[in-house]
Amino acid sequence: MTFANPLRIAFMGTPGFAVVALKALHDAGHDIVAVYCQPPKPAGRGQQIQKTPVHRAAEELNIPVHTPKTLRNMEEQEKFSALNLDVAIVAAYGLILPQAILDAPTRGCLNIHGSLLPRWRGAAPIQRAILAGDTETGITIMQMDAGLDTGAMLLKESTPITLQTTTQSLHDELAAMGGRLITQALQNLDTLTPIPQPETGATYAAKLTRDDGKIDWMKSAAEIERQMRALHPWPGCFFTLNGENIKLLAAEIVQNQSGTPGTLLDENFTIACGEQSLRLITVQRAGKNATDGASLLRGLRLAVGTSL
Repeated sequence: MTFANPLRIAFMGTPGFAVVALKALHDAGHDIVAVYCQPPKPAGRGQQIQKTPVHRAAEELNIPVHTPKTLRNMEEQEKFSALNLDVAIVAAYGLILPQAILDAPTRGCLNIHGSLLPRWRGAAPIQRAILAGDTETGITIMQMDAGLDTGAMLLKESTPITLQTTTQSLHDELAAMGGRLITQALQNLDTLTPIPQPETGATYAAKLTRDDGKIDWMKSAAEIERQMRALHPWPGCFFTLNGENIKLLAAEIVQNQSGTPGTLLDENFTIACGEQSLRLITVQRAGKNATDGASLLRGLRLAVGTSL
């Protein structure tokens, strides 16, 4: 898709999720005059300073990159206004846009959001949808306002969440969908009708913390299995055994075994849950390679009936 009348755009995004949309807009021929993203920061074992995925992608496309720590000061707002933008496109940027920034582009600011709004407003919509057992999610293109993902909706597209869906697979699918929908939205910007979000059904997708990965065996096996699919690779799911945190990488629900939640039921590392049980297929001790659950169990010499 190439536009006969390309728009003058600033793209504002940070993680890999946003890269697909940036490249889609570039390939469509829009005039992307600036990219805004989070500043480089230490990452990895060596804690070396690394640029964000969007930063690297913008440099490959020869687009000027801006990494302000805030957009609330007048100097940054004047710089943004001086870009003389038609529209700003936002995708997982990581900074709140003050009203002066929202008002600067003549066509406003559009957001690519990874949920079917008003469900899962906030920072972690992909993970929260899987955790909650939602049967579908999608992308919403919305006009931004001063609220948290509360603006009027321009386009929506849905996709199912299955028992095989993981955060990584859904992330990649929604990133591609977002790139396609934002180019479609810009192509039809004059004819799209903004639809206000209903407050009914609004939920908040809180930012993930490491504590979200801690397994509570009182939960049902289905809930813990969803937790594992939703929180890999970060923060990951783990349980504590003899004072050591052990990561749970793969598991399957066992329906015909039950017991007191947290109890080891057999030598295949089947653990009783609040409802049904969970067989631990792949686990990993700190500093060790991943291994199958039964092998770890033999190495630990845990007796059936042990309470985790």
